[in-house]
Amino acid sequence: MDQFSSPIAHSAVVIEDTFWAPRLRTLRERTLFHIYEQMKQLGYFDMYKYDWKPGMRLTPYVFWESDITKWLEAASYSLATHPDPKLEALVDEAIAYLGSIQQPDGYLNFWFTKIEPEKRWTNLRDWHELYCAGHLIEGAVAHFQATGKRTLLDIACRYADLIDSLFGREGGKQRGYCGHEEIELALIKLYKATGEARYLNLARYFIEERGQRPHYFDIEARVRGEDPGEFWARTYEYNQSHVPVREQTEVVGHAVRAMYLYCALADLARELGDESWLRICERFWQHLIPKRTYITGGIGPSRDNEGFTEDYDLPNNTAYAETCAAIGLVLWNHRLLQLDTDRRYADILERTLYNGILSGLALNGEAFYYENPLESQGHHHREPWFRCACCPPNISRLLASLGQYVYSVNDTEIAVHLYMQSTSTLPVGTQQVKLRQETAYPWDGSIRLSIETEQPVQFGLKLRIPGWCHEAHLAVNGEEIPIDQNLHKGYVRIERRWRTGDSIVLDLAMPVQRIRAHPDIRDDAGCVALQRGPLLYCLEAADNAVPLHRLRLPATAELESHFDAELLGGVAVVRGNAAVLETGDWSEDLYRAAPARRRPLTFVAIPYYAWDNRQPGEMRLWIHEDNG
Repeated sequence: MDQFSSPIAHSAVVIEDTFWAPRLRTLRERTLFHIYEQMKQLGYFDMYKYDWKPGMRLTPYVFWESDITKWLEAASYSLATHPDPKLEALVDEAIAYLGSIQQPDGYLNFWFTKIEPEKRWTNLRDWHELYCAGHLIEGAVAHFQATGKRTLLDIACRYADLIDSLFGREGGKQRGYCGHEEIELALIKLYKATGEARYLNLARYFIEERGQRPHYFDIEARVRGEDPGEFWARTYEYNQSHVPVREQTEVVGHAVRAMYLYCALADLARELGDESWLRICERFWQHLIPKRTYITGGIGPSRDNEGFTEDYDLPNNTAYAETCAAIGLVLWNHRLLQLDTDRRYADILERTLYNGILSGLALNGEAFYYENPLESQGHHHREPWFRCACCPPNISRLLASLGQYVYSVNDTEIAVHLYMQSTSTLPVGTQQVKLRQETAYPWDGSIRLSIETEQPVQFGLKLRIPGWCHEAHLAVNGEEIPIDQNLHKGYVRIERRWRTGDSIVLDLAMPVQRIRAHPDIRDDAGCVALQRGPLLYCLEAADNAVPLHRLRLPATAELESHFDAELLGGVAVVRGNAAVLETGDWSEDLYRAAPARRRPLTFVAIPYYAWDNRQPGEMRLWIHEDNG
């Protein structure tokens, strides 16, 4: 494979813009403390005080620890960039609590220690023990890298060592793997943090053993006295273990599980230098993105399996599109970008980040979406917490580490994937390059980059020309650079000896665009979506006092946008002339031959991520188009 790139540490990017910086401040000052308080009130940190028993209505989930450790990961990312004694004290308390419930052999899961200890490791298919271990490991690595403390890392290593002693192909070990993938990618992170090759080997085992025959989940079900044919999910496609991973050809099952598995495949490709894993990732990508992905980057339309159904089945009103699944899609595409600097991956990353993920967090930082529909009759609202609360700490850890997604580097190149006003220090070869972005993105497509180096340094600077942009201009130190002649896989590459004071100006045209869906997506037939830059737009009842399904947008109507600093924290809104179908002359008719009368209407659309932050009401992303 070609030379890999590496993501930079999130702490190497100081984000200073008017879009992301306020959101990250809200995350630090409100969201992280809100999540902690929710967990504290629900008894996450004093489980031993409760006389919980199997079958009780309000017992904890078997995976409660994963909420704590994802929060620890998010808090650690925050501490790395913005030290906060109050937050650090809560982090230390949470780590001490986890240490207090860890068993002498390293095992760490409250449910199977206090409530059903006899069932430890007896149902890997459903009970998330290894999944929880994975999130513990990820939180531990983040905490160690942020603080240099080994308190949580040592807990995680003890648990990983126990797991390594129990699972594998060696004699006396269980040939099992988790029904909910996560530990695989976490073990690879632990290997990179510690240099212990056994963690990488264990991750590889978990991936390669998945779906082998005889099927482990059948074996353990029989040991429990159950009929494997009565599996509640009906098929092992649900957890991507229906056949060995190398033999799978389509993206199926539970969406979050699939994304975490694919993240691990990309990591294996990198760490082992095995291009076959990248080809498998590409096979999945080529199925998922053109056939099973919402325009927002949301994935998994079905509540029944929290995942995939069939090609082009992308309903809007009932869309599940779990926030965690969108996060997984970003994590996977970010990994693919390190293996191949291809705009396709960065475009999906950006689209999902600005739309399918950001919608999952209220502007006040204290309410969340689990599901992200593209249409609502006004009854779907964010919640301060969920009993199954995976999404709040998950979106927190992604946003708290946002800086790592902006650039990739290797010995000869810097690749710019995302545009946001920021100052960064990036390693190129043996030198450090200070790169500053000045921009009002995503509201404006003008980006100025300036370079500062101790001495002149030769490297290639790669700038992504987003797929949504159909007109772009580039200049270096005032000299126009022809984009088409220097474009490769959607990135324009400028190779030169860079000096302090060098300036790059990139202008990306951002007109409002009409986007149309594949004809086989039933819900979107005859409709258009509005996009400006990376942002998708929607209609809300708060701005449009008509039933939104009756609005018709003429195909030739002019669309304009302007920035409203007072609305929803400051947004660019889209306006245009449309028509609304009238019902006043229908009397008692339910059906008739004559078409409905129309009256003109000026509509207002807002960014999709910002919906449901005002009074309750309808929302619609796909708008009926009038070609008459």
